[in-house]
Amino acid sequence: MLRGLGTLLYWLYNLTQVGHLGEAYEEWVHQPIVSKETPRFFANHFLEFLTRTRWWAVPLIWLPVVWWFISTSIDVGLPILQLAASTFTGISVWTLLEYSLHRFLFHIKPRGYWGNTIHYLMHGCHHKHPMDGLRLVFPPAATAILLLPLWHLIKLSVPPAVAPALFGGGLLGYVMYDCTHYYLHHGKPSKGVSNSLKRFHMNHHFRIQDKGFGVTSSFWDKVFGTLPPNPSEKK
Repeated sequence: MLRGLGTLLYWLYNLTQVGHLGEAYEEWVHQPIVSKETPRFFANHFLEFLTRTRWWAVPLIWLPVVWWFISTSIDVGLPILQLAASTFTGISVWTLLEYSLHRFLFHIKPRGYWGNTIHYLMHGCHHKHPMDGLRLVFPPAATAILLLPLWHLIKLSVPPAVAPALFGGGLLGYVMYDCTHYYLHHGKPSKGVSNSLKRFHMNHHFRIQDKGFGVTSSFWDKVFGTLPPNPSEKK
């Protein structure tokens, strides 16, 4: 019991101290601890519970929602080709959103105490503890909060019959992203596309953190020039 309390106090102390690292924070956070141990964020058990998510919760919760949105477009008579195109467009838009969030939000240069602390809670902890399996996927409660304004924005932007399929496609893209992200950290692919993606993503974590922002593919890195250099290339 005393050992558990000591571990709790240690993690809580670290969480409150990361903000004080100042300009040294960025170097510190990119020195990963390769351990499956899950650091504690909050003393409050409910708040702490909300920050930890098993990977299977993502498809379990969100795939039925995906089906409901896509079936809504079917029910209102959206032709099958438009349904497929809208769903595929949603998935494609997600891949750009995935890349953009990772590059411009998760890898923003934080400043000051609160900047460092918020960045650590948002993404820094994942780089410090890349094998923490309980903070690899996005918590469902936070996802739901973000989805509400996004859904209303889509409803205002496209025809009513198209909106559900487009939104469902985007949500499906998110589910694919989170499941892929978990697999790249904890799976052991030996060949093929999955092996290439794993090497690409591990390179982002352990070698060049300011390149390689795509997770489900490197497509947008190629488009925007953020592909990391090949390790075999001579300087």
